[in-house]
Amino acid sequence: MTTQDIRPRLLRRPGDSEVAPIELFFDLVYVFAIIQVSHTLLYHLTPLGALETTVLFGAVWWLWNYSAWAMNYLDPARPSVRLLNAALMLAALGMALTLPSAFGDGGLLFALCFAAAQIGRPLFMVIALRGHVVARNYRNLLVWSAGASALFVAGAFLPPVARLVVWAVAIAVDVAGPRLEFRVPGLGRTPMGTWPVDVEHLAERNRLVFLIALGESILIMGFTLTDLEVVTPYAVLITLLGFTGLVALWWSYFALAGHGSRASDGDGSTRAARAAFAYAHGLMIAGAVVFAVAIELHLTDPVNSTALVLASVAGPLLYLAGNALYLRGRTGAAGASRYVATAVLVVAAAAALLAGPALPAIVIGLVVLAVVVGLAVTTELTERDTGRPRAPSR
Repeated sequence: MTTQDIRPRLLRRPGDSEVAPIELFFDLVYVFAIIQVSHTLLYHLTPLGALETTVLFGAVWWLWNYSAWAMNYLDPARPSVRLLNAALMLAALGMALTLPSAFGDGGLLFALCFAAAQIGRPLFMVIALRGHVVARNYRNLLVWSAGASALFVAGAFLPPVARLVVWAVAIAVDVAGPRLEFRVPGLGRTPMGTWPVDVEHLAERNRLVFLIALGESILIMGFTLTDLEVVTPYAVLITLLGFTGLVALWWSYFALAGHGSRASDGDGSTRAARAAFAYAHGLMIAGAVVFAVAIELHLTDPVNSTALVLASVAGPLLYLAGNALYLRGRTGAAGASRYVATAVLVVAAAAALLAGPALPAIVIGLVVLAVVVGLAVTTELTERDTGRPRAPSR
């Protein structure tokens, strides 16, 4: 018997793909975290602010992503696993609380929370799963995450612009690790084939966190409306259009990635799962966050400004990029409709920017709405044409 055949007590039982209550509990922190990300972008709608928010979202997403992958292996019924999740929740909460001030006084706490999670999780895996190939893999991952975490902590002591550069490098290190098979001098590499994966469990976790991102948009619309001194007919119209857009995003997503869809039943290899979940879902959730920001801008400052136009199209463009990557990972083809929708949005954005304030802000909103509704219809019809029944999306 090799060490790879040994089954540590903390491993998830074979065939257990159910998302456990402790995992759902962990995801609740991300309701708050995603709201914090969107508000940070909303209050810093400048090129520098967009770059800062991108880096902060990258840290928040990568902490969630690595936590979801770890639970792909761990038995959620074990007390030590539940304590690990509680500790990771606390770290994520600390990051969310300090996110708006991460490039100010809150930088060190943000970095320490990130480091605690990114180092503590693989260290737990190495110790808890010793004797199993996954423990060896997490040993290499620990080295990469420790390097990225050290950069985060060091960057917290630098001025804002220098901090942005160092933190961007740290995120790049963490994100590049899986693609480079966590190569470490003296320890070798961990090929994707040595990472066993329960694709359905990961898929369900990612479906749920995407719902959280869409739910955040609902919360923003509700809070914005209640904060308005007078709810005008225009505000009601924008709310209805925004709600329609969110329904269309939900529809197109679950037609694409829901239970029993063509893509969700596609390539189940670890390499495909890495592209479809670690990377593609990060883009789609970022798109949902920016979509929420655009809705609030249309409600509170309905002028055809550069910020409003870019926010209006950036959300769907990020979502489409994630769609294409997801489809390519699971089916090998991205789908022509994604490229057509991207082209329409780019042309519409260019025209709206050229027109400037003379163009009513609602026009770019209507174009975006037409694109996301068209995408939902196209995706639904494409899936229906496969002739394969799909289970109801949850």
